[in-house]
Amino acid sequence: MVWRTKTGGGAPPCRDDDENKVLRGHVPMVAGCGDGDERVVVPVRLLGDPCIAKLLDMAAQQYGFGQPGVLRVPCDAGHFPRVVECVLRRGGGQQA
Repeated sequence: MVWRTKTGGGAPPCRDDDENKVLRGHVPMVAGCGDGDERVVVPVRLLGDPCIAKLLDMAAQQYGFGQPGVLRVPCDAGHFPRVVECVLRRGGGQQA
C-alpha cells in the first residue's frame, strides 16, 4: 500500500518511493531494525503529539541526537505507520 498526501490536510502519512523527495511540512522517519525497515513521512504538526513525542524521546535515548541520515525511531516497522495514522485521525498536533 502506498500512501500519498497532497497539501498536508488530514491525509494519512505519506510513504514516498523516491527517498530524496519529502513534501514541505513533513519529516521522513524510519522505523524497524534491519531488513524490515519502514520509511514513513510524518507531518511536522504531529511531532508535538504525546505518542510521537514519546517515540522521539526514545529515539534520542537509544540512538542519540546525532543520527546520520533519516531519523530512526524505535518502533516496530508495521506498527509505526498505524501510530501515525491514529494520531492523524484523532486530530493530533492541532492547536485549540
